[in-house]
Amino acid sequence: MVWTIELCIARQKAGSERHYQTYQIEIDPDEYVLDAVEKAWAFYDRSLTFRHACHHSTCGACGMLVNGVEKLTCITPIRSVVQDKGRLLIEPLRNFPILSDLVVDTSSMFNNLNKVSFNQVASLPAACLPYESEQPEHAHPEYERLVDCIECGMCISACPISLTSSDYIGPAVLAAAQHESIQSLSPRILEVVDNKNGVWRCHSAYECSAVCPSGVEPGWRIMKMRQAVIAHRIKSFFSSD
Repeated sequence: MVWTIELCIARQKAGSERHYQTYQIEIDPDEYVLDAVEKAWAFYDRSLTFRHACHHSTCGACGMLVNGVEKLTCITPIRSVVQDKGRLLIEPLRNFPILSDLVVDTSSMFNNLNKVSFNQVASLPAACLPYESEQPEHAHPEYERLVDCIECGMCISACPISLTSSDYIGPAVLAAAQHESIQSLSPRILEVVDNKNGVWRCHSAYECSAVCPSGVEPGWRIMKMRQAVIAHRIKSFFSSD
């Protein structure tokens, strides 16, 4: 089966105005949105820039806006977002500077992740939270696994606070801080999260959790981080007497 779709892609180089280019693409509806973008690049315009790598939702590189919603394009089937002879709109993630077309500058997110010393490998119980039921029945506390966050930046793109405040460190970083604080709520983490641009700026919209492709639940983790900060404040208050 082959569908014909109207693929509309946002085009923009750093410092220039955004415009849109439209391509008529023939594609199997069981292929993925990333396949459509790659066809536009391969057969229509080699100047189109976008990120991709693993093609199986591990690297987080191909996050884009698909019809206005954050999606990992490598695992989003065509038939789930458009119909035959329909229009498919592809735009870059929001709340990041545009580098070129669908490529955004996520360096601020990675710099902030470094501030909380985010480690992609964690103990099994910490890595599985908030889904403790997913742990093996006889999980050993010394076992480790990769944390679910793939650093795609889609939670920051969806966050309404990130849209209005460039100083807000964002849900990805706060979720990472909560991961690290399970082991130890260090002064370094507190310095990053316990301020007006940290956990207290979040308005609990949970848009971040809605678009997360890995089930990290950043909104839930931000609330847990708040609880940890409040507990630390209370403990510090009474221990100072």
